[in-house]
Amino acid sequence: MSIQLPIGYDDFAAIIDNKLDFVDKTLFIQEILDEIITQVILITRPRRFGKTLNLSMLHYFLTAETYGCKTKGLFDGLKIAALGEQYMQHQGKYPVIFMTLKDAKDHSLEAATENLCELIRCAYQEHSYVLNGDTLNQEEKSLYHRMLSRQISSADLQRSLRNLCEYLSRHTGQKVWLLIDEYDTPIQSAYLHGYYQEMVSIIRGMFGAALKTNPYLKKSVITGILRVAKESLFSGLNNLKVYTLFNSKYSQYFGFTEQEMTDLLTQSNLTDQANTIRHWYNGYLVGDTVIYNPWSIANCLNENGLIRPYWVNTSSNDLIRHLLAKGDEELKEDLSVILSHQPITAWIDESTVFGNLEKDNSAFWSLLLFSGYLKTASNEMSDTELKMQSNTAFKTQLVPPNHEVYALYRSIIRSWLEYPMGPTRYESFLNTLTCGDVQRFTERLEDCLQNTFSIFDVTGRHPEKFYHGFVLGLMVALESTHEVQSNKESGHGRYDVMLIPKDHSKLGIVLEFKTVTDANVPLPQAAEEALQQIIARNYAQTLHSKGIQNILQLGLAFYHKTVAAASAVTKD
Repeated sequence: MSIQLPIGYDDFAAIIDNKLDFVDKTLFIQEILDEIITQVILITRPRRFGKTLNLSMLHYFLTAETYGCKTKGLFDGLKIAALGEQYMQHQGKYPVIFMTLKDAKDHSLEAATENLCELIRCAYQEHSYVLNGDTLNQEEKSLYHRMLSRQISSADLQRSLRNLCEYLSRHTGQKVWLLIDEYDTPIQSAYLHGYYQEMVSIIRGMFGAALKTNPYLKKSVITGILRVAKESLFSGLNNLKVYTLFNSKYSQYFGFTEQEMTDLLTQSNLTDQANTIRHWYNGYLVGDTVIYNPWSIANCLNENGLIRPYWVNTSSNDLIRHLLAKGDEELKEDLSVILSHQPITAWIDESTVFGNLEKDNSAFWSLLLFSGYLKTASNEMSDTELKMQSNTAFKTQLVPPNHEVYALYRSIIRSWLEYPMGPTRYESFLNTLTCGDVQRFTERLEDCLQNTFSIFDVTGRHPEKFYHGFVLGLMVALESTHEVQSNKESGHGRYDVMLIPKDHSKLGIVLEFKTVTDANVPLPQAAEEALQQIIARNYAQTLHSKGIQNILQLGLAFYHKTVAAASAVTKD
């Protein structure tokens, strides 16, 4: 029997009431309740990994009524209920403030401030029952009514959460749980649109008042994508514990584990496609737990195993594209390594300072890691690296988590390379290679180098890596007809790039690159050396073993924006 997982649902009660299929993550509640020594918990995960749904679940568990609906019975038959009275005694016992900032993506400070005021108004509206009691004095009731009518001053906004905690605590006789979802969304938007410092000041004021020395606060759980630097946002907050992708605690609650995936594939009758689905959507490492992207998996299973880039298409990825295009030669060099299916080594800082994104490559790679565009090849560090690390920074190896994200990097490169010639001419350019027209291919490759020089800076410390990444990027559009491989063993060594046609009657191609740094060295001579290396080391062996009879062996030599080629065609 197949299943239908909810797509886009972030309200826990709606999933239960509609009897939708879902993966039971209610033991997350147990772990939150058990963490009694920490008052403020910050959990960072990539977008669409279930953060909002988990906080909604926690909200419904802790409060007796929300949005006019009773919560009793929502957790019957779920894992948390099976733990018994030790945990179920907490169900429906607390006042809860729940805010999600995931839609706070405004283009101006004025619009962002209005949006925050509306979110605060909604929180006050949800708990307006306190106005019916006698715990608020006249001045406090007047302030409450101003909040409901959005007549909110800057000072009122900064103390809004702190004041609401006090009003609820006095009314109920209980300390308050404060749940804040996607806390960093307005900060990221502010960075993109030029009002970062002003937004940080507002959020810092709101969080500082609500989370620091607040006698009415029982516990706060906050989620986001990034851990914004403490000095930027959480200054002076000593009761905060942060759980990033490097922490094992809570690792299994955001995304699907291997066992959960096995169960889902069985229920969906898709076990025969397990390897393909793993290749596309597996690979995120949280602590020591391997996690599947839940958004992509839910869409894939609901579409009966149809493979698509579901997750990467839920965002414009504008920030990633912008920062990659503006990156320096070292960053571009690392990008070419990623395209070659090899890990890069980078410093990662768990505390993101947005102002450093365009100045510090470690800040950029950190952003990609915590946003889900990279993963650590391993969370283990050597003794030397441990000695070198600061409180939040360390060196590690990074790779794309899966094929879905790897395809995004290729599409970014393709858009750069396609731009100067247009899609039709770009396709024609690739056809010159796959048809073996070496002369026309070389001419058009040199023309492409001329037009994209500003993006692929070939004057860096390791120019051959740039050319390798450049040519590999050009090949990304061929993957519907060819298997594109890079730096793989064949014969007596490793070739640079190989194009293996899916139709084995077509032309197979092996490419080897040489870089000339001395203008006096003839490019044709260097290209011939590259060709002879292919022949001498029998790089074409992989193609022969697949029964491919027509093989183009192509040596390419580069000097700045010029290129020469030497080729040989074999036909068995």
